[in-house]
Amino acid sequence: MSDIQDQPIHRAGYAAIIGLPNAGKSTLMNALLGQKLSITSKKPQTTRKKIAGILSEEQYQIVFLDTPGILAPKYLLQERMSRFIDYSISDADILLLIFDAQGVKSAKRLFEENFAEILEKSYRKKKILLLNKTDLVTPEIIQDGILFAQENYKFDEIIAVSALEKVGLELVLEKIIKYLPEHQKYFDDDRIAEETERFFVSEIIREKIFELYKEEVPYSCEVGIEEFKERTDGKDYISAIIFVEKESQKPILIGKQGLMIKKLGELSRADIEAFHGKPVYLELRVKVRENWRSDEFLLRQMGYEL
Repeated sequence: MSDIQDQPIHRAGYAAIIGLPNAGKSTLMNALLGQKLSITSKKPQTTRKKIAGILSEEQYQIVFLDTPGILAPKYLLQERMSRFIDYSISDADILLLIFDAQGVKSAKRLFEENFAEILEKSYRKKKILLLNKTDLVTPEIIQDGILFAQENYKFDEIIAVSALEKVGLELVLEKIIKYLPEHQKYFDDDRIAEETERFFVSEIIREKIFELYKEEVPYSCEVGIEEFKERTDGKDYISAIIFVEKESQKPILIGKQGLMIKKLGELSRADIEAFHGKPVYLELRVKVRENWRSDEFLLRQMGYEL
């Protein structure tokens, strides 16, 4: 009996990262994990699906859920993105609500429009408010944001952080561990994600599309992995298809004399090899799937089913 009592407590659970587009959700998860899993971009709405990153230590395991940004859906893809948020909130033991500290002056409106309903529905869950991007504002603005949240909402913790500069993240981890339920590990220690390597390869290519192309083009693109062949001798072979919504977008992706898609391939391959740990031969093709963002059948084919 004493041996059982002397065993250390193990904690494990899910922590969903919820926030507006460009609040820093993916940057936060990558920083907390200590490695890059979620793609990032200066453009909003980069994350489209729920992405689970797993942090395992001897006494705890945290499964972080990176989610799309909160928005009012305008088409079917965005409806699916919103449902990923809802399911993540439902699955989570802890909610990390991340808010750009630069928006403190308009905080009341933003909170009421985007967070009030979430807070009401999840009143039984532990909730931590993270005021992010504090490296871009004054201490007075940070303090104003903390006071506003304390006076108007019920959070278990309010922490000022900079995910990009990795400021305040040790305290965030400390508080998450504090609120994790006692539970055995959900995943083996060597598992870092729920998703497959194919998924992360497609995400890397999509990230580079956001970096290279302007305006609506990145939002109209989806990436599918057609083939992924691992070879014992020579480079692994990856064939990827970039789907666009309109015929007019295809030449933009390819560029004059194929220069843009060549550059896209070079940038993507470098990051894929760093992630994969092995040289790869990457082949990119562009196909038109008209209005795929509003097509139920095509969205299911692309993995947007719940």
